[in-house]
Amino acid sequence: MDTGKKLRLLTSLIIVFLALISLTRLSFAQETPLPMQAAAEQAAPAPAPDAKPDPGKMPVPFTQALLDQVGGAKVAMDSVWTLIAAMLVFFMNLGFAMVETGFCRAKNAVTILAKNFIVFAVASIAFLVLGFGLMFGDGTLFFGTHGLWLVGGADNSPAMADAYKGVYSSLNWTGTPIWVKFFFQLVFAGTAATIVSGAVAERIKFGAFYIFSFLMVGLIYPVVGHWIWGGGWLAKIGMFDFAGSTVVHSVGGWAALTGAMLLGPRIGKYGKDGKITPIPGHNIALATLGTFVLWFGWFGFNPGSTMAADPGAIGRIAVTTNTAAAGGAVAASIMAWMFLGKPDLTMILNGSLAGLVAITAPCAFVSIPSSLIIGLLAGVLVVGSVLFFDRVKVDDPVGAISVHLVCGVFGTLAVGLFAQDHFSPNTTGNGLFFGGGVKLLLAQLAAVAGVGAFVGVSSVIFWSIIKATIGLRVSPEEEIEGLDLGEHGISAYPEFQQPSEAFPMESAALAGSAISKARLVTVPERI
Repeated sequence: MDTGKKLRLLTSLIIVFLALISLTRLSFAQETPLPMQAAAEQAAPAPAPDAKPDPGKMPVPFTQALLDQVGGAKVAMDSVWTLIAAMLVFFMNLGFAMVETGFCRAKNAVTILAKNFIVFAVASIAFLVLGFGLMFGDGTLFFGTHGLWLVGGADNSPAMADAYKGVYSSLNWTGTPIWVKFFFQLVFAGTAATIVSGAVAERIKFGAFYIFSFLMVGLIYPVVGHWIWGGGWLAKIGMFDFAGSTVVHSVGGWAALTGAMLLGPRIGKYGKDGKITPIPGHNIALATLGTFVLWFGWFGFNPGSTMAADPGAIGRIAVTTNTAAAGGAVAASIMAWMFLGKPDLTMILNGSLAGLVAITAPCAFVSIPSSLIIGLLAGVLVVGSVLFFDRVKVDDPVGAISVHLVCGVFGTLAVGLFAQDHFSPNTTGNGLFFGGGVKLLLAQLAAVAGVGAFVGVSSVIFWSIIKATIGLRVSPEEEIEGLDLGEHGISAYPEFQQPSEAFPMESAALAGSAISKARLVTVPERI
């Protein structure tokens, strides 16, 4: 497709986006969630003037005993809903493992699966030992100082608001027991660490990733979480992130970016002449299944962040989440068609994930039409971002940086653009596109800058320490052979492996190097 046609198509897309934004403002500005009690009152027919009360429908006296029963039932329902949502988020670990493994080569499948499995175990210990207290414990505007070790602080959950007495007061808005709160927050912490795995795949030492994951979940992630969800300085200036576009996805994205840059690209990815050599994944069917799992798990990720069985809220958030995912997939397919000549499946898969990441922060604060706009824009962004990072030679085998960092930043800013106060009264206020001015947008921008600076610097420090001690990257010989044999001593597909007589990408990249040609032709793995 020539440049002129591409520009015309891109202009048409922009016009469509602007028209949809106008439609969102004009046609749906009055979309207001109706409280259940008010809805019931409106739906109920008015009684006849002379009607006598039905003895079978007489109101029950609201005694203290009944109040206690209702309160106990609500705690139970909220707890069950929150735990089910947390289990859905835990299930996303399978989705990440499948996507990353499918997008990478067969010779590295075992090490990618091992990283995705061990990362949640490491996260569980790090968050229990220190992370939860740093994130939600009372303390300074920058980190918690109470209840740090092993969730050992005073706590009388599920008491709420002024009735709450304990050291985790930033979570006193949800009426669930402390271990329900902990488990739900744990699965989010594990997700942030998992994001890093894909961007550093196929060349990082297993031990280096192991150590970094512990440091990230124990120190980096909870500090940012305290700033936003723990009552820290970003919460004080009016920044909002409902389910984690910044707290989870941008944090993981910044850590992934620094790791990929310090590691350098895979052997053979970029030629000396600047040519980009595609390195296709070995199992796109597996990656597609993984993306379905992630899309499904996001229905726990976003609606579950209510941490309460509120039917109206969780239903609407589920729809905003799904709509953004659909918009992202559609927009990415069109962009890939325009700029790559084909509707590339890998771009479509990442487009849906981009929409999900982008809607994660604003999912409770925006209308359904706005969620469609956010998803469409995220789908455009992710394709452009993947192409950009390839051009600047940042090798990201699965597109994690583009999906989680770029679209996480966009989703954070989308709150400042698309938020409507009546979806969560007296919370965000209106965004820029709905007459709220730039106040909210500036708070979101401050979060993007502050979190980017902190996570970027701290990640570089931790990566550098690991590099100086045990090393970050496997040897060139091991990378060519495949990390499965070198790091783990086993292969994911032993029945199908055959000796390879040529490694064209690596051979060209290593011409004249110290690695012998004999080594290249005796590696027991087909690229």
